[in-house]
Amino acid sequence: MQTASAPRASDVDDLQGPVRDALRSVAWLREVPRRTLEALSAEAMLHRVPPGSLVFEQAETPAFAQFLLVGSVELLGVREQAEALIELLQPVDMIIPAAVVSGQPYLMRARVYEEAHLLLIGAETFRRAMATDHALCRAVLGCLAAQFRRQVRATKNLRLRSAEERVGCYLVALFQRRDHAVPLRLPIDKQEIASQLGMSREVFSRALSAMDKFGMRVVGKNLEVDDAVAAKSRFALDPFIDGVEPIAPAPARRTRP
Repeated sequence: MQTASAPRASDVDDLQGPVRDALRSVAWLREVPRRTLEALSAEAMLHRVPPGSLVFEQAETPAFAQFLLVGSVELLGVREQAEALIELLQPVDMIIPAAVVSGQPYLMRARVYEEAHLLLIGAETFRRAMATDHALCRAVLGCLAAQFRRQVRATKNLRLRSAEERVGCYLVALFQRRDHAVPLRLPIDKQEIASQLGMSREVFSRALSAMDKFGMRVVGKNLEVDDAVAAKSRFALDPFIDGVEPIAPAPARRTRP
């Protein structure tokens, strides 16, 4: 397995523009002062990582604060030889910032699923900047809050729905949020979806087979929807489970008039 935890100078990717521009492109950092972004840029690098590369291992202590700008990264729970997909991280987000902020070991393994473009800032440099810049601190708090809320939603999905409901709602969410200009495909392998939804591959396959009577079927990696009304009627999405969690800076303290 390839590893991406210690990039070499030759790995630095300048195809996406200067580091400074990459930091400025992160919408939820828009309130961070220019001087702070400049200082972080001086200690940062862009890194392009191929699929299948290990970003870091469970139990490693963070060397970098890592922003995912392009692609996707699997966050995996690990126990001996077993892996479970906890989340497929999408851009723009930070890769487990809780470990970076606390200086504690990672509780998960991170592996690139689709080619990723990462922005890396030394962990100690990032913590010093957070300690001295209120706007950066609020931005990271917003990122942490969004990640926490996503995990609460995932836990509610596992605890409050049957296996069939989890699969049905997963598929309904896919076609409700789709881009109609591209074919509707499963975003990750079936084994990984099963793991993320807390079931074995066999249980997942049986649940998929049952979807046909509700107007949905999966052929290979393609999702075909024959009766969207029936599907949404049977598997109604819950905004407190299935809703999207945008990252936004924590609110600024209001000053008294």
